[in-house]
Amino acid sequence: MKNKIIGLLVLLAGFAFVGCSSKSDDSAAGGSKVKIGMTVQDLSNPTWAGYCQAIAKEVKAQGGSMSFVSCESNAGKQITQIENFISSGVDVLIVHPADPAGVEFALKQARAAGIKVIAWDDNLENADLAWLIDNHHLGYTIGEHAAKWINEKLGGTAEVAILNYPQLPILLERGNGIRDAIVKLAPKAKIVAETSAINPAEGISKMETVFQSHPNVKVVCSIGGGGSVGANEAAKAANKITDDFGIFAADATQPELSAMINGEGVRMSVTVTGTNKDIADAIWAMVTKLTSGEPIEQKEIYRKLIPVTKENVTEYLGK
Repeated sequence: MKNKIIGLLVLLAGFAFVGCSSKSDDSAAGGSKVKIGMTVQDLSNPTWAGYCQAIAKEVKAQGGSMSFVSCESNAGKQITQIENFISSGVDVLIVHPADPAGVEFALKQARAAGIKVIAWDDNLENADLAWLIDNHHLGYTIGEHAAKWINEKLGGTAEVAILNYPQLPILLERGNGIRDAIVKLAPKAKIVAETSAINPAEGISKMETVFQSHPNVKVVCSIGGGGSVGANEAAKAANKITDDFGIFAADATQPELSAMINGEGVRMSVTVTGTNKDIADAIWAMVTKLTSGEPIEQKEIYRKLIPVTKENVTEYLGK
């Protein structure tokens, strides 16, 4: 098991290294010369590593440059990163806030300097556009698929574990949505554990503990792909993968989709917007709109939720 964890951490370190190596790539020629800075919570999470790399690739293809950094969920560090981006003269800031209230003043300074701001996941006051998810609905969608599995595969009764992340309000909403769906749609199921896991390493360690305390857990619901990937690794190591064992989550990361293809524990994961390329295209469209001077008629943009299962997984695998 230790070897699995070490291997996984090495893989994630590679994600973070690739992200850092993409900073300030000014070698692109032609097209827009827009300069973008992006700060996210955690590049050890394969979801965010994939997003950032895809967006940076699209920006470069369009003739711009992009630098992306991780604050490791440290609000103070993220404020410093925003201040550094202001000093470097970026045209657009994309912010996935560790502390939404905490970054407002720094973003106010950015906008005063003429920088356009895209808020990712939070409807920040000092943002020009907010790219949002109805997080309770997303959580409910996860729980809805888990409840269907419980009713069809387990006769309506099962022990359930939820991997949540209440440290962030938006993910607290997502966890609440999961719980609400299971309680309503699979009322005989029992939620025996709720614990916090945001990345694969936490997903492994937390699910190891859950399996020790509740060896009969058959269903795991995770607020994100990091916890889902970790839960799948823990389930494989504990020989828990059976035809009636299921993990349900969000993000539809490539490791999750590979697990579906391979008949492992992941049974459904919701992709938000679509593939990483779809996300990069959407972000570039927002950047283009903001930098063109075109009036913004609607600040809040809600993203599409697409459940990915073994029936449609090939549409998203490798993309």
